[in-house]
Amino acid sequence: MTIDTVLYDFGNVLVGWDPRRALVGPMSPEDVDTFFREVDFDAYNRARDAGRTIAEEAELVAREHPEHAEAFALYIDRFELSLTGPVEGSAELVDELAEAGLRLFGLTNWSAELFGAAAHAAPATTRMEQVLVSGRERLVKPDPAIFRLARDRFGLDPTATVFVDDSAENVEAASALGFCTVRFRSTSQLRDELRRLGVDVRLPGRREPGA
Repeated sequence: MTIDTVLYDFGNVLVGWDPRRALVGPMSPEDVDTFFREVDFDAYNRARDAGRTIAEEAELVAREHPEHAEAFALYIDRFELSLTGPVEGSAELVDELAEAGLRLFGLTNWSAELFGAAAHAAPATTRMEQVLVSGRERLVKPDPAIFRLARDRFGLDPTATVFVDDSAENVEAASALGFCTVRFRSTSQLRDELRRLGVDVRLPGRREPGA
């Protein structure tokens, strides 16, 4: 089957994300570590990606971890600082894929209320034909339901679609539903994998003549 579509994860594939950057400065690194550990930042972040609102989360933090309510509010206020910009080489690859006529879609675990920051941090995210945002759907990867929703909403043929994500768990879930998959480590590695799948992209590091 010829690959005609790429389904992109966003975080640390198209746009870098380092949540500590939003807090270090106003807070010491040690205090950031304490905040992340004591509130179980990953669990809170996942719940926000699954549709919990910022207001609901602020109320929960205030009730369960009142000593960290200020840090939580600071993180939300400075969220855009956690986005480190385009992942190296990603914008050029997206342009190349679009110019080659491949369909491009997004499937991202992201808070509905914070997703707007992605476009400014990494304009390549706006090159997608459509994007399915977990926080809007109240489904998160690796739940198979979110992959089925993307398949049906975008009209994808999984066997002709490459799903790209930096999470092994997400890649395994997509593969189980018949998608071609690439676990992302770098844009150069993704180029190699796409070529292996028959997608005619330039070799890593090679520029067009005269570029």
